[in-house]
Parts: sequence; C-alpha cells; structure tokens
Amino acid sequence: MKKIKSFVLAMLAVALAAPVFTSCNDDDPVNNIVSEYSKNDEMVANQKKASGKNEAVLLVAFGSTWSNSFAAFDATKKAYEKAFPNADVYISFSSDICINRASAGENGEARDYYEPRYLLHAIGAAKYSKIYVQSLQVIPGEEFANVVACVKKFMNNGYIASAHLDDAYLKKLDEDKAIFLGLPLLNDPENDVPEVAKQLDAEYKNEAAKGVVAFMGHGNPDNYDTFKANIRYTQLEEALQAINSNYFVGTVDMPDNYKQDVLARMKEAGKNSGDIYLHALMSIAGDHAHNDMAGGMNPEDEDEYWDASEPESEENSWFMYFKNNEYTPKVTLGTNKEPLGLLEIPGVLNVWIEHTKKAAFLEDAYHSMNPE
Repeated sequence: MKKIKSFVLAMLAVALAAPVFTSCNDDDPVNNIVSEYSKNDEMVANQKKASGKNEAVLLVAFGSTWSNSFAAFDATKKAYEKAFPNADVYISFSSDICINRASAGENGEARDYYEPRYLLHAIGAAKYSKIYVQSLQVIPGEEFANVVACVKKFMNNGYIASAHLDDAYLKKLDEDKAIFLGLPLLNDPENDVPEVAKQLDAEYKNEAAKGVVAFMGHGNPDNYDTFKANIRYTQLEEALQAINSNYFVGTVDMPDNYKQDVLARMKEAGKNSGDIYLHALMSIAGDHAHNDMAGGMNPEDEDEYWDASEPESEENSWFMYFKNNEYTPKVTLGTNKEPLGLLEIPGVLNVWIEHTKKAAFLEDAYHSMNPE
C-alpha cells in the first residue's frame, strides 16, 4: 500500500517508549533526545513570554508530509486561537516518519513539527496553569491510545532524568484539575456520529443527489482495533444513509470494510454504475488521500495505480478500482487544487473544537515521583 507506516525505534529504558526524532546531527540518542527537549523548551518559553498567556492547547495529529496538509494545520491552529483567545496553541505530530520527511521537504515544502512528548514537556517547563491536549484523530483507536499514554507519561514526570519537570507543578495541575484531554472526532456514537454525518451531508449533499459519495477512512487492523473503535465507520455510514442512501464509508485498514466491500454494498443497494465522488475521511488529505484514494486521477499516472491481474490489491487506488468497475470516479478538489481533509470542513472542525471546550480533566494521571 502506498502509505506511510509508523515504526518504533529502540529507546533507553529511561526514555518514553515512542519514536525518536532523528533530525539532530549528534549520533548519540540520549543527546538527540535532550537536544529536542531543549529546543522545544526554548521555543515554548519564548512563545509564552511573547503572548503573556497562561493557558496552552496542544493539538496532536498523526502527521503528514504534504503542503496542502500543512496549510490545513495552519488554518486549524488559527481556528483554535480564535476559539481559545486566552491560550497559546501548538501542533504536534506523533509520527516520527512524518516529522522527519516534513522537515526534509519530501513533497516540496519543508516544515518543522515536533512530537507531543517534547511539546508537552516544554508546556510544563513553561508552567502554563491550564493545559488542553486535543486528539485530532477521527476514531478512538490505536493512535488515540498513544495520545492518552503520552499525557499520562507527562503527568507522571516520566521523561529522561535530564528533562524532569517540577513535580510540585505537576501536583498543582492535578489538584487544580487543570489538564484536559479532548476526545477524537467520532468518540461518541450517540452524539458525535450523527453530528458529523449532518456536517458531511451539508458539505456534500449536492454530490449525493447526483451519485454515490464514498468516504475513505483509515481504520485499524483487528489486532490494533483499540477500544473496538472501527465500528464508528459502520455507524457513520448508517447515520449518513439515514439521510441519503448514496453515502458509503470504507477504509484502507479495517477488515471487511475495504474498497471491495464498499463496492459489494453499493451493488447490493442497486448502485451498479454512474458517478462516485471520493472523499478522505481523515483529518487531512495526505499520503492516503493522494495515493490510496485519488491515485490515477491524472491519466498519465494510471498505470502506477492499477494492476488488472489483482483488482482487489491494496496497491490499487480507489479511483482506479471504481473506474475499472463501471463507475465514473470524481475527486473534489479544494481551492488549492488538492483533495480535502476533514479539518478543512468548518462544521466538522467545529466538532473537534467543541470536544476541546468540553474536555474532561484527565483523572488519575498524576502520581508523585516522591511518594510519602
């Protein structure tokens, strides 16, 4: 599959069990880690001094290497700054691959992003009195579980010895109930799923009136289906179809919900040909949207995204798959002439913002390093 896959590097036992940001020149992993903490600490301290604000919002995304995604993150940051005027807003990537490739300018534009652990430490070192950590994940799956673990690691002061925070400060955050965790987009099946369905229909109802509208989410393989969150895709399809039967939701990684499963459901519903509008059900339109979904949209690229000998291969894009199954696939492009991600739909972005505003205090996250 033409997509970025996260991997985990070996770490010292005293470090957080997460990928190492490897852009430093020093080959010593401990020095690399300390350097990243120091860099982030200085950056955040300068931001807090300049703004004079005492609250912080940390947005945690998986990441991307595409310039259109960087623009989406920039716009999201501005929206959060408007929604939280008393807070400094920071964006982090949890994927070390995305961080390094974004820094290298893999798709034409170089951007520096940092891991949540470094930015969280820096926020703590700057002693913000209130902290919101907002997951930009779509479902409460594996990546969200990593966000939760990262925040708990922060509150447990569990970083390397040279980067420890003031435990009295962390204790005060706990006593003041001042660290909050914002939940993923589709966390609540009773409220989030129908609201997101409503917002998606508001955005794409004109397309649904003309043909099938198929959303491509990510999903988790069975062995990584944390919190059994894959069901949110099925629930979202049901909520959308209650509005218009032309809506379908599939994934690139959820068993029994690949493109061929979407096709089977379409045919079962009697939708055997015609236009099919493809959209990324992901926070941003990155590697998956460009390759797994829209690959082959430009005729000169078709051969790269279609293997007729294995029609259901994961290497075949959704665009080419439906084109070779008697449909006319279309990919709606934004003003930047790129596919759109969910963060670029104002009504959907507002669901994330409301999650942050209603974020709950993260109970039982703090445990003193110096128990009595």
